[in-house]
Amino acid sequence: MAAAAATERCFLWPLRVYYEDTDAGGVVYYANYLRFMERARTEWLRALGHEQDRIAEERGVLFVVRGASLEYRRPARFNDRLEVLSQIGQHSRTSLTFQQTVRLAGPQGAMLCEGTVRVVCVERGRWRPRPIPKDILAELTVDR
Repeated sequence: MAAAAATERCFLWPLRVYYEDTDAGGVVYYANYLRFMERARTEWLRALGHEQDRIAEERGVLFVVRGASLEYRRPARFNDRLEVLSQIGQHSRTSLTFQQTVRLAGPQGAMLCEGTVRVVCVERGRWRPRPIPKDILAELTVDR
């Protein structure tokens, strides 16, 4: 499987569907698309050199999901190779809105699911909104 790739304000993360990801009908269980999207956002931060546990410990902030909306287009099945494309749609001082697409791998890969996920930066332990660290915000939102 190819390594993750970052381009202009987007991140592409490859994955494969495992048997545990599927339901009794042999297709990816609908809630697992949220897991795939979560992993892609985490891997994007990691590719930029930011581990979420270190962000929490060193900067005292966490990223939490405030809302999510998904549209399902086609099913993925066991052993399919997929890609999750993540882009920043909007952002403010305290939140990021990700536009994410799960598709079959490859340049002509069919879209399977698309979603919008709003993430808020909060103070660890108090759960109150805090500004996103400036360096992280800049890396996620600036053209490369």
